[in-house]
Amino acid sequence: MNPKRIGFLGFKGVAASELTSAVDVFAAATLDGGYGNRISCYHVCTIGFTSECFRSESGIAFWPDSTLETVSELDTIVIPGGDGLRRSLVNERIADWVLTRVNQTRRVAAIGGGIHALAPTGLLDGREVTTHWRYANDIARCFPNLRVDPKRHLVKDGTFYTSSGPCAATNLSLSLIEEDYGHHVASVVAQEFVSAPTNGNGHHKLPTPLVFDSQPADRFAELVPWIMRNLHEDLSVNTLARRACMSPSHFNRAFKSVFGNTPAEFVETLRINEAKRRLSVPKRTLDAIAASVGFSDAQTFQRAFARRVGAKPRSYLKNFHAPATVVASNGNATSEPATRAFDRREALTIPTQH
Repeated sequence: MNPKRIGFLGFKGVAASELTSAVDVFAAATLDGGYGNRISCYHVCTIGFTSECFRSESGIAFWPDSTLETVSELDTIVIPGGDGLRRSLVNERIADWVLTRVNQTRRVAAIGGGIHALAPTGLLDGREVTTHWRYANDIARCFPNLRVDPKRHLVKDGTFYTSSGPCAATNLSLSLIEEDYGHHVASVVAQEFVSAPTNGNGHHKLPTPLVFDSQPADRFAELVPWIMRNLHEDLSVNTLARRACMSPSHFNRAFKSVFGNTPAEFVETLRINEAKRRLSVPKRTLDAIAASVGFSDAQTFQRAFARRVGAKPRSYLKNFHAPATVVASNGNATSEPATRAFDRREALTIPTQH
C-alpha cells in the first residue's frame, strides 16, 4: 500500500494549532498490518515558499519538507488559516500555485481562514463553503460568487472542502480519513483526539467524527489484517473479493481507489515486508521463508524481492545489519547499528510519518 500524500501549505503567520492538529491526526491514521506492524495511511509533508524555516502567528518555527517548486505530486492539498493570509503577497502566491496543481490533485481543503488563499483561485465560485464566523462577512463581500454559510462545520462541494469552528482542523482531518479508509479507521483515530462526551449518568460515549456525504470503504478495514494473517494462502482477486462480499471487478476498482495499488501489488508488498522481518530469524532457508509468505518457490521470491527492494534477500540482510558510522560528541567516529542511526535534523521538522 502506498500512503496517500497530504501536502500542508506553510507560510509566515500560519496558525500553528491548525497546522499541527491536522498533521497529527493524519499521522495517527494507520491500518493493522498484522504481527504487530502498523501501516501508515498517509505521508504528510509541509510545503514552504522557500526551504528556510517559517514562523507561525505565535512565533513557533517550522522547517518545511519541500517548497512550492520542488514538492512532488500530492493526493490532497490542505491550506491552514492564519493572519499571514491577510497579506496579498501570501494568499495570491498560494492561489497561483494551487491553480497549477489542481488538475493533478484529487482534492483541496481549507481550514478556517485558509479560504482566504483558496477563494482567489475562482475554483470555489458558485460553490457552498464555510469558514470561521469572524471571516464570513469579509469573504462574502470580497467573493460574492461564493455561497458562504459559517453555521456549517464542514462543507464538501465537488473536490473542494472547507471547515470552520474551534475544532476545524481535527474535524476536517477525521472526515477525510473516513472518506478514504472508512468509519472504523476514523473512529480509532478520533478516540485519540476528540474528547468523549458524557451522558446524563456521567458515562463516556465514544466520539463519532463529523462526516461529509461520502461512501466509506468500511469493508476494507478488516481486510488488511486478515491478509497479513494469511499471507501463505491464495490471495487472488477472486479470493479477496469473496472475503469483502463484492464482485471481482467492483472489488478491483474500489480497492485501487482506496489503497492506490491493485490487489496483487498490495499483497506482494505485504509479503515482501513480512519476508524482510523473517529473514532476520537465524537458520531459516529461503525456501521456508518464501513458502511462509505465499511465494510458490525461492526463485519467484528472490525475483520479487529484488524488484521491490533492489537487492537479493541475503544481500539485503547483510546490509541491514552493517554498522553505521556516527560522530560522537567528543569528535571520535564510532559505530552503531544502522537501525539506530538517524538524521538529527529530523527532530526540527514536523514528522512526516509515525
